[in-house]
Amino acid sequence: MKLHWSPRSPFVRKVMIVAREKGLTERLDCVRSVVAYAAAPNEDVLRDNPLGKIPALVLDDGTCLFDSPVICEYLDGLDGQATLLPKDGAGRFAQLRWQALGDGMTDILLLWRNEQMRPGGEYGVVVKAFDRKIRASFAQLEEEADSLADAPFGLGQIAIICAIGQLDFRFRNSHWRAAHPRLAAWYDAVEARDSVASTAPQDDPSPVAVNPDFDPNASPINFLEVRPA
Repeated sequence: MKLHWSPRSPFVRKVMIVAREKGLTERLDCVRSVVAYAAAPNEDVLRDNPLGKIPALVLDDGTCLFDSPVICEYLDGLDGQATLLPKDGAGRFAQLRWQALGDGMTDILLLWRNEQMRPGGEYGVVVKAFDRKIRASFAQLEEEADSLADAPFGLGQIAIICAIGQLDFRFRNSHWRAAHPRLAAWYDAVEARDSVASTAPQDDPSPVAVNPDFDPNASPINFLEVRPA
């Protein structure tokens, strides 16, 4: 199977964590595929995924699956023994809910970084909304840290791991651990899991539209700073 892949994509990371958990990495042909929000679509990706997004998984029969929730569920059930997403019941919807929260947080963080790099500067009203939503999401996860730890490891936790990993990767010095100690304890424990540790995001060069004033080492969010609602 061919996977349109990037070492820095949090959604690709979701797929790779699942692949490692299920012992499927050797069946994946990972093809480096550069895509960017503020750039022309990658024609190689576009041929397989009309949305021009990664991850995209091309099966042996030529069928292409996208995006990460679909690919992850497919890989989880490929051996006929789904372990990361229960088939039904409260456990299934807990995982789906966490996956929606983690994926939503990741979407916000990716868009926020694009705003940082926008030539001419970011839109204040947009980044203020991003700030409020990320703070609310982390507050929710702090409340649910014990549930995350107690539930069987699944797609929900994986999505949240990738969201938090994206924050650490692109928004350094946010101080989220100091502000959310129970969530930090859960994350620090699960970060040592082989599938998580081995898929940590790595940067590599690609063409982007960059604001000349953009500082990649400056975090736009500081959880120790009190902001008005």
